[in-house]
Amino acid sequence: MSERFARSRPDQQRPNQTLPGRPAGYQQLESYSSLKKFWNYLDAAERTGRRVTLVRGDSVATCRRRLSGYRIPNAGGLIDEARLLTQLEEGLALHPALIALLGQNAGPLKTLLSESYELSLDFVLGLTSARDLVVRPELKYRPSEFFPPAEPLPGELSLTPRRFGRDELRLLLERACGLA
Repeated sequence: MSERFARSRPDQQRPNQTLPGRPAGYQQLESYSSLKKFWNYLDAAERTGRRVTLVRGDSVATCRRRLSGYRIPNAGGLIDEARLLTQLEEGLALHPALIALLGQNAGPLKTLLSESYELSLDFVLGLTSARDLVVRPELKYRPSEFFPPAEPLPGELSLTPRRFGRDELRLLLERACGLA
């Protein structure tokens, strides 16, 4: 047991009860992983200032935690244009960048997202009984705290980035934990 983990949580034990299987919506990061690797991610996330919290309904011993507090600026190029266009077809939202997107010009939207929004990344990390390290990413664009948009996008739109592959998710998780 890491001394840092024990000092930061004197009344809690390290999680050691694996998940029975891979829950729906989770991606496998690696197979044949270990509790030590899972604990290393939790320790590294805490060291870098990320919030490490229990997932609702889980016990303290369950090997699943939410790691939150990581944001990426200038990520407008990662927007999932197809998903956003589908939303716009269901209900038109008037905004110059969205109207340009409907006209097949994504440049203004990507510029607005890069300048005035940040990509917020939360990860739910778990370890299964089959020794699979699994993750469920929760990715969403949020207005920047430092440079908020002068003309924000409508709040009812779900601004999400494109889907990421396993290696991309692993890299993002490692960056969030300060391991990359």
